[in-house]
Amino acid sequence: MKRNTVDIITLGCSKNLVDSERLICQLEANGYQVTHDSEAPQGEIAVVNTCGFIADAQEESINTILSLAQRKAEGRLQRLYVMGCLSQRFLQDLEQEIPEVDRYFGKFDWDGLLTELGKPYRTDLRHHRHLTTPPHYAYLKISEGCDRHCSYCAIPIITGRHKSRPMEEVLDEVRLLVAQGVREFQVIAQELTYYGLDLYHRRSIAELVERMSDIPGVEWIRLHYAYPTDFPRELFRVMRERDNVCKYMDVALQHIADPVLSAMRRHITREETYRFVEDFRREVPGIHLRTTLMVGHPGETEEAFEELLSFVRWARFERMGAFAYSQEMGTYSAEHYADDIPDDVKQARLSRLMRLQQRISAEIQEAKVGRDLRVVIDRQEGDYYVGRTEFDSPEVDPEVLISASAAPCPRVGEFYTCHIDSADDFDLYAHIK
Repeated sequence: MKRNTVDIITLGCSKNLVDSERLICQLEANGYQVTHDSEAPQGEIAVVNTCGFIADAQEESINTILSLAQRKAEGRLQRLYVMGCLSQRFLQDLEQEIPEVDRYFGKFDWDGLLTELGKPYRTDLRHHRHLTTPPHYAYLKISEGCDRHCSYCAIPIITGRHKSRPMEEVLDEVRLLVAQGVREFQVIAQELTYYGLDLYHRRSIAELVERMSDIPGVEWIRLHYAYPTDFPRELFRVMRERDNVCKYMDVALQHIADPVLSAMRRHITREETYRFVEDFRREVPGIHLRTTLMVGHPGETEEAFEELLSFVRWARFERMGAFAYSQEMGTYSAEHYADDIPDDVKQARLSRLMRLQQRISAEIQEAKVGRDLRVVIDRQEGDYYVGRTEFDSPEVDPEVLISASAAPCPRVGEFYTCHIDSADDFDLYAHIK
């Protein structure tokens, strides 16, 4: 057990990661040594930043807590703290069921952990973070919460109403990170298109992105987690005109069949969804759309699922993820619908959908062979340098592999023009020109 050392384990999404990075900065400013996501925690204090979104994520969080509670019982850990979405959602249950945890903190009161440790919160460092990503890119959280109330989603229960960060505060953070060497920004929010409505009474995401793109040193801006209904069309112009705004949009569409969209409370129709995709591709040439789809929502018939497959064949999403519906306590669907589709049917539909997407992805990647693309190098791994194009977000999207034995030898964090030599279902193989 290493004294004065804290291990932080972050589970769930990149929004949680930003919170962990802020906490690490505060702890280090108060004299602690901090490790993040260590495979073998050694510190006297452990902090688990939990996810509470769906059942699988909740199970992972609980298993991590129990594992560390066992370490504490064996005398290999002095104090254990839990923060994040799971404890925000199930605080009283967790306190009763896992009392070995010294204290639970929610998603928005994690700074109270410093008080628990007898340390001050450094207000002068409130916008500072210790990046856990490679130093050339960072996640930039511009808001919390969500005012949408989709039937299946527990996020509004956990995070509450949408709350934008002031624009100048966000831009100041961008300048601070650029000064530290960050060149690529993954802009994240639960719902990007709502940005500014609470502060400025207008959708302000296009203005924010445009002002970000004016900051010297910002090479790439990539946008994550938008909603198709009432999408701010001014953003099309910004993405089309600004070279450092990536031709990439992460927008969850969830389904296409009208009865399912209605049951999901998505406030959009099949026809409007088709038109949204068409408009995006026309207004932003070269756009790569990432979407998330759901199978097995209550009431999804075989006919509705076939309609979803047809939509995916038509849309040919460059990036797509999917998951099977799981009933979450407190959501509209849990209170109003029976979970009437057997798990084996859900999994069979999910497998069919992902097999279709794999074929589409392979065709899209193959079409890039012979092209020259700008690539940022993230790391060296084995016999390859591993990078990404503007169409690829870290962790979730395809990568570009460049032989480590080829010349010239790239440097991590730098951008290069690369010629694409070959492709497999997801990744590209290239050499530097």
